[in-house]
Amino acid sequence: MSFFSIAQCLLGQEKYFLYCIPHHVTIKTVTLLLIWQKPCEYVLPNQIQTFMKRTAYNWIIATVFGAATLFSCHTQTALQDKKPQAKIMGHKQNHELPHIPLPPDYNDPNMWTIRDNDQEGTGADVFYVVSTWEQDWMTNDSTICHYADVHNPVHRQRMGIEVNGVADYMAPGNRFFAPFYRHMTIDGWITLNEDTIHRRTRISMGDVCNAFDHFIQQRDPSRPLIIAGFSQGGQAVVELLKHMSDSTYQQLAAAYVMGFKVTPEDTASCSHIKPAQGESDTGVTICYNTVKDVKYVKPVVSATCFGINPVNWHTDETPALLHDTITVSLSPSHHVLVVSGYSGSEYKPFRNFINVGDIHSCEPWLYKECLQRNFHVRAQAWRKTHQSLSR
Repeated sequence: MSFFSIAQCLLGQEKYFLYCIPHHVTIKTVTLLLIWQKPCEYVLPNQIQTFMKRTAYNWIIATVFGAATLFSCHTQTALQDKKPQAKIMGHKQNHELPHIPLPPDYNDPNMWTIRDNDQEGTGADVFYVVSTWEQDWMTNDSTICHYADVHNPVHRQRMGIEVNGVADYMAPGNRFFAPFYRHMTIDGWITLNEDTIHRRTRISMGDVCNAFDHFIQQRDPSRPLIIAGFSQGGQAVVELLKHMSDSTYQQLAAAYVMGFKVTPEDTASCSHIKPAQGESDTGVTICYNTVKDVKYVKPVVSATCFGINPVNWHTDETPALLHDTITVSLSPSHHVLVVSGYSGSEYKPFRNFINVGDIHSCEPWLYKECLQRNFHVRAQAWRKTHQSLSR
């Protein structure tokens, strides 16, 4: 028999209401609300005595049953709390927050790739930001991590593949600097959620800004400055343009956002972001993203508000021929590069996110000869402008 039925039998003919309130997630505590329906002023004295005795007896019984029920509820709750919880992602349970690796110390030379190939002193200082190289990984205590660990030699080695590759064409005639930083893993991008990406990349962008500040303090401000980055590194270039002071901006020959977007909100909030209009203007931002068709534009990466063709340096749809076989045109409506005569088959699709109709992975490599020449063109144009201003 249920507690409700027992209580009804004990309480006799008087009218009571049983009211349940939540006690735990799946446990309910029973509370009795006593309501006497008879008007007391019309009850005879001996009836009052009989009624009060019976009522007191019934209240004692109800209280005992209620206390027993509460004890049972708390006991069940305690036992449930001791049950083992489900494992996360097939690993041992760990209630800790996601692991965040220790920050880089940019006084440590191991946190940099540096090449000084400007023997004549006529080149530029190039600050390059690497793209995404890590996936989510687990620490030894089974805590998930959404960032590259710059203190892990394997992570630095993987980032170094790209850094050394771009340094081969960006460093000649220049001084090249590339910091290692706690970049967000590819899993953050795959969420396709702008809020998640923005939240997670705060740490990444903070590292890049710290590295840049350290770099600016060390460099000769009379030399032209070039900043460049690919993918997440391109995002960092946009953030650096917002971060840098006006005096640092005056040192800027050009900023190269490769394989990432510049949004209307970016341009509205930052006067340092000025779209390049040609081959030799300075203090400008070069932005490009490559696809086989505009239907492959990915909003979280390449939905940009301006672009330029790095082969002919046009901002309209005038086609350019690259490597004698590849036609590169800028879509006037989507501001991305549409290529034909090139499959990009050397860049395999990754987790159905990149290289699926877009050719994201080609950005630092397909146009490298064009970029190498343009670095020198803009650096020399900056020198001419600032030499004339200093006279």
